[in-house]
Amino acid sequence: MDSTTLALAAVAAVLAALVLAAALALLVRLVRTRRGLRRAGLPTGPRWVFWAAVCYFVLPTDLLPDPVYLDDIGALLLALRALRAPLRHSDDPV
Repeated sequence: MDSTTLALAAVAAVLAALVLAAALALLVRLVRTRRGLRRAGLPTGPRWVFWAAVCYFVLPTDLLPDPVYLDDIGALLLALRALRAPLRHSDDPV
């Protein structure tokens, strides 16, 4: 293996590790947000959205191969947004 190929492989591995770290951070944020909302007695939205996002992240069947966690990040962000949606609607005056 020449030095260029080795350098490209190292850069790809570092990028994959960074994207995985971002996805794991989002998963932790999603779980903490749901737990915090439940403890406060606030609505958390549909339960299936949370579990679907967690299962999509954990299961190996994805739209994109697993070294590319962009689809997993998208699913986690959508679930986090769905958890926070009831809070935005409860702040609106009637």
